[in-house]
Amino acid sequence: MSHSNRHMELHLPPLLNFVGDVNLLAFSPAKQPATQVPSLPSLYIYAPVAELPYLYTVLDKLGFECYFNSENLQTWQGVNLCFFKKQALSPQQLQALQAAEEQGAQVCSLQSFIEQHLQWVEINLLDAEYLLEIEQASDLSKKWPDRFRRLFDLVAASLLLILLLPLFLPVAIAIRLESKGSVFFKQLRTGLYNQEFEIIKFRSMYENAESNGAQWACKNDKRVTRVGQFIRKTRLDELPQLFNVLKGEMSLIGPRPEREVFIKDLERVVPFYRFRHLVKPGITGLAQVMYRYGASAEDARYKHRYDLYYIRHRSWLLDLKILLKTVRVAFTGEGI
Repeated sequence: MSHSNRHMELHLPPLLNFVGDVNLLAFSPAKQPATQVPSLPSLYIYAPVAELPYLYTVLDKLGFECYFNSENLQTWQGVNLCFFKKQALSPQQLQALQAAEEQGAQVCSLQSFIEQHLQWVEINLLDAEYLLEIEQASDLSKKWPDRFRRLFDLVAASLLLILLLPLFLPVAIAIRLESKGSVFFKQLRTGLYNQEFEIIKFRSMYENAESNGAQWACKNDKRVTRVGQFIRKTRLDELPQLFNVLKGEMSLIGPRPEREVFIKDLERVVPFYRFRHLVKPGITGLAQVMYRYGASAEDARYKHRYDLYYIRHRSWLLDLKILLKTVRVAFTGEGI
């Protein structure tokens, strides 16, 4: 092991402690933190020496077997080699990266490697530069993808309303028979570019459920009616949001819109939380089908990982997978 100021080699023993599902194609939502993790590849990392203690902490929890600033490898053929904070690397480290790539190493940024193997964004390693790369790598700045997405939303939301409209009346009757109050529930949520809009849902709680102030929704919430439990579990309470889609305030797929009062708290503990507002909020999203029903700031941290992954990698294929999984969740109630 080298003890120079510029290069240090560390071998980290893996600690498997992972929440969520690493296989996007399998699409198994994590109701509870996973107890078993697929074998993760070892990787070599070039990073500024000052960042090593922090990287050790983050990557150790993810379960990667890592070697930092290694100079003792005989061959780089086929080796996974990552860099972290490239602008802060020394000239010697940059030369070593180039030489390793010329010898056959698979070189990429640490965040990209994590996304590839865990299929979410590690928010503990985020910085402003990476978020700018997300915007450049995705279709956020392109007009035609947005226009096609808007056209798809209009057609799909219209068809879904026609098909599902017969469900509106029995749901409305059931809500009114159990508890007094309006059938529909309206609430301000924060959407695209931090603009607030009024979301529409079937009412699932008793009237004046938040008379004592805003509270996190949670599993077995006593404020939720029996009918409300059912329509939440089957996602029927979300159906009126199809009107939000038609109005252009929401998309079928995207990060779920949150209330501003909660966002102000979450952005203190979740890095770059408002970055999710670069796309329209959705009726369903990757976080909703890949993670359990969230009721805390810690849950919001994990869901933010999936939201950022979706923003960076959103595509028609990914949207289709999310839609299909949403149908399954609605019929099985996996998300509750």
